[in-house]
Amino acid sequence: MPYALKYATVFLLSMVKFIGGPVTGAAAGLSFAQTLALTVAGMMTSVAVVSGVGRSWAAHMQRRRRLRHKPVFSRRSRTIVRIFSRFGISGIAFLTPILFTPIGGTVIATMLGVRRQQILLHMFWSALLWGAAFTFLTLKFSHLGIFKH
Repeated sequence: MPYALKYATVFLLSMVKFIGGPVTGAAAGLSFAQTLALTVAGMMTSVAVVSGVGRSWAAHMQRRRRLRHKPVFSRRSRTIVRIFSRFGISGIAFLTPILFTPIGGTVIATMLGVRRQQILLHMFWSALLWGAAFTFLTLKFSHLGIFKH
């Protein structure tokens, strides 16, 4: 597979589902640094785009919820608010790669009123932390045959 296609695949998967970047990078035979850089870049691209249109997105989601007559507070939304109340944007950012996806975590932070600069900063350290951990683990265990080259 050409390198441009490998890079694009890791980058694009990381934009949508964070763990997809390290897994695909290991499967494609990319190095730790390449996989980490592409994974972080993918997540941060999603975060930058979604946080850029965040206020209008949040208003759209609220209108959609009202039209469907869904309750404002579901079990999931209560849990998210509890996490935010206790840990702030740091808690949301920490959990984004493993629970919420880059898009979902950014939407949550935006809907909770977090400023864009704060979202970008906290999502960046989270992407670096989880990107390094997931990339290390996928490359460390790639010899088990889970990820085919």
